[in-house]
Amino acid sequence: MCGIFAYLNYNVGRERRYVLEVLLNGLRRLEYRGYDSAGIAIDSDLTLEAQNENGKCKPYHSSSPLVFRQEGKIESLVTSVYSEVDKLDLDLEKLFLVHAGIAHTRWATHGVPAPKNSHPQSSGEFDEFLVVHNGIITNYEVLKQTLVRQGFKFESDTDTEVIPKLAKFVFDQARDGEGGVTFSQVVMEVMRQLEGAYALIFKSPHYPNELIACKRGSTLILGVNELGGETSRHLFHDVKALTANEKPKELFFSSDLCAIVEHTKNYAAIEDNEIVHIKDGSVSILRFDNEKEMPASVQRALSVLEMEVEQIKKGDFDHFMKKEIHEQPGSLTTSMRGRLKNGIVGLGGLKDHMRTIRRSRRIIFIGCGTSYHAALAARPIMEELTDVPVTMEIASDMLDRKALIFKEDTAVFVSQSGETADTLHALEYALENGALCLGVTNTVGSTLARKTHCGVHINAGCEIGVASTKAYTCQIVVMVMIALAIGSDKLSTLAKREAIIAGLTKLPEQVRDVLKLDGEMKVLAQSLIDEQSLLMFGRGNNYATALEGALKVKEVALMHSEGMLAGEMKHGPLALVDEHLPIIVIATQDDSFSKQQSVIQQLHARKGRLIVMCSKGDASLVCPDGRSRVIEVPQVADCLQPIINIIPLQLLAYHLTVLRGYDVDQPRNLAKSVTTQ
Repeated sequence: MCGIFAYLNYNVGRERRYVLEVLLNGLRRLEYRGYDSAGIAIDSDLTLEAQNENGKCKPYHSSSPLVFRQEGKIESLVTSVYSEVDKLDLDLEKLFLVHAGIAHTRWATHGVPAPKNSHPQSSGEFDEFLVVHNGIITNYEVLKQTLVRQGFKFESDTDTEVIPKLAKFVFDQARDGEGGVTFSQVVMEVMRQLEGAYALIFKSPHYPNELIACKRGSTLILGVNELGGETSRHLFHDVKALTANEKPKELFFSSDLCAIVEHTKNYAAIEDNEIVHIKDGSVSILRFDNEKEMPASVQRALSVLEMEVEQIKKGDFDHFMKKEIHEQPGSLTTSMRGRLKNGIVGLGGLKDHMRTIRRSRRIIFIGCGTSYHAALAARPIMEELTDVPVTMEIASDMLDRKALIFKEDTAVFVSQSGETADTLHALEYALENGALCLGVTNTVGSTLARKTHCGVHINAGCEIGVASTKAYTCQIVVMVMIALAIGSDKLSTLAKREAIIAGLTKLPEQVRDVLKLDGEMKVLAQSLIDEQSLLMFGRGNNYATALEGALKVKEVALMHSEGMLAGEMKHGPLALVDEHLPIIVIATQDDSFSKQQSVIQQLHARKGRLIVMCSKGDASLVCPDGRSRVIEVPQVADCLQPIINIIPLQLLAYHLTVLRGYDVDQPRNLAKSVTTQ
């Protein structure tokens, strides 16, 4: 749930001010991953602090690190950093030919948001080892007890603090023996002791101008910017060979590609159990094996990032959420580009496994939150076109129950980030049970993309707002295309498939049409601004719409909201209905329309305060007496209607949040990428 970032310039002069801004801006790009607190570490001047206040000399000859940590969002850290710089009379114009800095933005798991719990976490006096960490160390309590017995004192409540202290312990033990110890050897021994999921970046004055990163289960990216301009010509060469020269370069570590795109498009995704060591401007990648004494060297080519800087900026919009809502015509077009040709769906990522999928005993959709809702919206058409039973699993519940999965099953894992911890643990469980595992994700190179047997990228583009919008609609479109591809061998559904494919080609324009409801949704939000609760009723294809619409309102507007299956209304929820409680009923034209008309009548009979979403021209059918507020949307194919219907609810949630004075892009207590269980 945290964001980690590092920047190292080699053989190119960079002022301290520039280094600070690169680190702080990297954190701004990663702030969606957590915004409880933040911190950075850079180098001080060599002349400063040769000894501490007790007269004890520092145990190294290089510059002491300067560590800045602050509770709150990134801008609080920025203010704090420059205030401290003034107090220290630090020269911001000082030029560094080589400098290594690390940075972190936190979503609290162990310990409340506070400077002492912020990262970088330190080994103690003189900051001999500093670490930034994304993930959770599950055996930290045992390690902490061991280190306390060795005389270490802990200052924070975090699980992370054991890591730099363990590094110092390893370093001191090796130094007391014969010979020296390399930075990578220290980190490798630390990894040998750690359990859990993590991405780590280490900085140490014992190894000046070096950085080490390693990971197990959490995303970490290496970015390379050779300032000579030659990198892009040699992308298929090993990254170590590429960087083993004296050319000026900039090197980055990041939790997400969006933080490096403004600096370089050349990157490599770091794999689990790899140690990446930057020294003398050269990148070495080692594979750690707990059973082997020496790590193996790894060859890795760079990839080219297909992302533009504009994607990570708000442009003319006030918030990322609104920008991403209005980007949906374009993101849906991109999701379908190259995959619909002459009325045929082509998904190259599934081609080699299509026969196995068609012969599956069942298809299991597995996800969390919005991704689960997207899968739920796609379930009816998947069953209809494939004739394969489809079941739904919330990833955490599936693991708690140890749900039965068989080798004849196809398990479809849905995750925007591809790093959702519960989903990844469910993936490991499914793999252990022999199921064919298919991934649907927005993130190229993510853990989900790498560990599944096959899959499809949704290509929604960078989504920065914590509340998912365009990724949700692209997930539905991709899963509809998967259903079309699986069922393409059946003559009985040919007419249905052709109608859906024709609908897909028109969908972006119809989404553009429904976005014109923006002003109307703002007026509706103004009428609901003081309400404490909101219900949404849907059924059939649009049960998922009710769940997702309610989730959006909860996430960002901080208003209690519940999405409910309309067929269950009379089994309890009807008791809540009165003239005060606002209720949204989704009643667009589909097989469930007549049943939703009945629901509306029952709610009217209880004096319900209704807001009805219907197909264009159906206002008189759903509200013949004109007593209810009506939202009219374009009618499309049944399986595509959830894409159209969710957009007014996304706009409603957005405007409610703004009018209520809450943070749209960074809602309270949440973060974008959920990498903890």
